Amino acid sequence: MRRRIRSAAVPLHRHLLAQLVVDGTLVALAYFLAFELRFTNGPSGYYEHLRDRTIWWVLAGTLPVLIIARVYQRSWRYSGLRDYEAVARGVLAIVVLTVVAVAVRRPVEHATRHGTAAIGLPNGVVVLFALLALVFLVGVRVLVRSVYERRLLAAFRGSRKGERSVLIAGAGDGGRLVLREIVRNRGLGLAPVGFLDDDPLKRRLRIDGVRVRGNTEADLPRILDEAEPDEMIIAIPSAPGSTRARIVRECRARGIPVRTLPTVFELLQTRGALARQMREVRVEDVLGREPVQMELAQAGAYVAGQIVLVTGAGGSIGSELCRQIARVEPHRIVLLDHAEDNLFAIQRELEEERHVSPSMLSAVLADCKEEERMREVFQLHRPTVVFHAAAYKHVGLMEANPVEAVRNNAIATRVVAHVAGQLGVARFVLVSTDKAVAPATVMGASKALSEFALDAATARFPATRYAAVRFGNVLGSSGSVVPIFRRQIERGGPVTVTDERMTRYFMTIPEAVQLIIRAGSLVRGPQDDTDNAADAHGARSPRTRSALLGRIRGPATDGGASGADVFVLDMGEPVRIVELARAMIELSGLDPARDIDIEIVGRRPGEKLHEELFNGHERPRPTSAEKIRLAEREPLAAGAVESMFADIGLLVLEGDAAGLAARVSELSAALLGAQSDGAGKQAGSLDGRRDGRFTERREGVAHAPAALIHSPDS
Repeated sequence: MRRRIRSAAVPLHRHLLAQLVVDGTLVALAYFLAFELRFTNGPSGYYEHLRDRTIWWVLAGTLPVLIIARVYQRSWRYSGLRDYEAVARGVLAIVVLTVVAVAVRRPVEHATRHGTAAIGLPNGVVVLFALLALVFLVGVRVLVRSVYERRLLAAFRGSRKGERSVLIAGAGDGGRLVLREIVRNRGLGLAPVGFLDDDPLKRRLRIDGVRVRGNTEADLPRILDEAEPDEMIIAIPSAPGSTRARIVRECRARGIPVRTLPTVFELLQTRGALARQMREVRVEDVLGREPVQMELAQAGAYVAGQIVLVTGAGGSIGSELCRQIARVEPHRIVLLDHAEDNLFAIQRELEEERHVSPSMLSAVLADCKEEERMREVFQLHRPTVVFHAAAYKHVGLMEANPVEAVRNNAIATRVVAHVAGQLGVARFVLVSTDKAVAPATVMGASKALSEFALDAATARFPATRYAAVRFGNVLGSSGSVVPIFRRQIERGGPVTVTDERMTRYFMTIPEAVQLIIRAGSLVRGPQDDTDNAADAHGARSPRTRSALLGRIRGPATDGGASGADVFVLDMGEPVRIVELARAMIELSGLDPARDIDIEIVGRRPGEKLHEELFNGHERPRPTSAEKIRLAEREPLAAGAVESMFADIGLLVLEGDAAGLAARVSELSAALLGAQSDGAGKQAGSLDGRRDGRFTERREGVAHAPAALIHSPDS
């Protein structure tokens, strides 16, 4: 590939002529003063004659040298370190060329006994010329920038009327950026009164004229009381949630509003002045959980240049998957969703805001439950990697509509996994949930069934790598409690919590999606034998299951195939929902004890106090990726899974909600090791609509392996 030649032409802008005149004058002045300072009473005789003759050479040679040195790439008011380095290179070149020109051209000579000798530049003149030229050229640029930023008299100027005093937490690069923006833009109406920083080496230092007053731990209450700032800005994008929570708590106690600098990820996704990107502290900032940082290009290298299909592409997880996968530059992203508005929105966002080439995107309007339509999509686009994020996730709605929950979450997953295996997809990654562990709701049971479907697909289609990624709640998703609390706070309350003891796991959507993409690279292929997997992740323990479980599990069935991998994201410590509600009320500037009530409404049927990430028969094993563990378990027999889906498929077709709930509960309990005669007698779970008991399993339902519900001939 031919290398593009960078043009050295003069940059044309309206300040160029003035800059050339000023720089030429200053360099000539430096040359003149170098002679004046070198000689006590000024140069005389030969040296005065040398100066008068060569100063025009210096003036004529200065301008082209500075242009070639790329000194005029931008306006002086935006000058920085790179510009000063360019000036230094230009000054060095000017001095060297001047010395060489005087030595070669010999402008002044004098007679000696042996003829004539040239008068050269004294060493003192050369050194003084270089230093003065550098000071003058850099100094004028610093002066112009200081005037533009109104910093020249800042030390002597008091705060203007109406300005709000601001305390900045973080004296690093982020804090300096905030300070520079505040000083430069007086229209913001902010006056910095100090820094907070936990680095003891910065204590009592002045950074850009503003003093570091103390740290964010022991000194924070004292500094807030002394400085009495009108506002606090957290300028530590990587600050842990515990630090943010401590700052917010102390500021809220004193009625001081808090804003925070966005993370690097947010900065890359937004435009505009830094000060305008500062936002209010959000709930995810104060959960006290350290976010996972990873190199996306490395974690998602396996999708680079591939055709990637994302189902549910318009949803909260699916859309973020599309955004992050696009950054890895796949060959094409196939966006699949059955909601027209959501699909249109993510397509336009990727093209217009993320600048993804339209040739890299294919928007497909389709329903994952329709097998023939899925087959058409897979045959047309031939994806090599599939992320299956399409699912219903509102627990309450799924309780009221169990048939649709199972149809969309379980059967649709089986359909897409089946088609992916038939058409040779290399990797299939299912987005699962912690509610699939010991499921107590329809939504959880449907997602557990979707995980079971991958075991059967793994045995049936060994060329495709199947995996499920299990995690808890994501902040801001449509199924999260956070949007519900936010709407209740906006209405003035009350904020409803089902139980004071209830806890849940939380993480942000971008973080969850990063880990999903990383987990996709860990999927073990069919060539990875069971023994090697056991060596890598820990020895497998012998099976001790009930008789019913023994009929369903068994790696010896179907050729001893290993099951699909189930990866579990490390969610940190669970968060009490009532504490989350209080934090959100406080972040809204309100007092949960006075302004908005928190009302305990009681648990809903099947709702658990604490979610789990692993079933009792699963063994957590570490992986090579940080924050991702493998749920090691005995795989399900493909025949038993097919029989299971044939059973529930008929109930779905008949629309028998009660029978479906009973059968799903029985299967889930069996897979968790419960006795077969007690699985259908448990109360208060998936269907409390019939006296708190499940209906007995319907008679005459086939148990033989069956084809997919939507494909009679497959």
